[in-house]
Amino acid sequence: MLIVAVRTLILYALVLFAVRLMGKSELSKMSPFQLVIVFMIAELAAIPIDDPDVSLINGIIAIFTLMFLQIVCSLLSVRSEGFKNFISGKPAILIEKGKLNMKELKRLRITTTDLLEQLRLENCPSICNVQYAIMESNGQLSVIQKADVSPVTPQDLHLSTVDGMLPLILIADGIVYHRNLVMLNLKETDFQHRLAEKGITSYKSVFLAVSDEKKQIHIYMKDSRGQDFAQEVRL
Repeated sequence: MLIVAVRTLILYALVLFAVRLMGKSELSKMSPFQLVIVFMIAELAAIPIDDPDVSLINGIIAIFTLMFLQIVCSLLSVRSEGFKNFISGKPAILIEKGKLNMKELKRLRITTTDLLEQLRLENCPSICNVQYAIMESNGQLSVIQKADVSPVTPQDLHLSTVDGMLPLILIADGIVYHRNLVMLNLKETDFQHRLAEKGITSYKSVFLAVSDEKKQIHIYMKDSRGQDFAQEVRL
């Protein structure tokens, strides 16, 4: 029993190390090749755990081999566009200048129902409003709407804008984030004073406090009555 636990911990640490070493992009967008590598690593890690008679060293060597293969292929993909397209595929234009590309839809085996569903997921329910629809190499559909239906921006209206800042967590479940207060250029004493003005005397009574892009602070209070929704207070 102890041996199985130790082997599991070793392989868990190894797989975690392998995934981190392969790069953050592997987690956010996976090509078919990357997906196969991840599945194979998971399977190779499971075999020594399920069967104690299987050599742990053999499993480790196999995982490192796949990890090395993935890193080499990633480096080659950066240096060679042709190799990248061979391994990961290349984007396909499904709608071009408002016209359906029947050849690409047939090649990728995408039905019109599938295409309409993907457009709805991209907040474009009407295919008539689409100028370009591109199926990226990772399977994500990118949609560019026609100019006459695109959302109006402040630039279109020649309005002046002010760059916002990154929203920050100031308090989470009663714990204050001092570093984020510094990033907000807000002293903790001033923060406490502003909380006190709203009748908040303790961080423990705050479920969540966040600062938005306009530096407006939103407070969500814990409810002692056990209600499901937190009450919002703005500073």
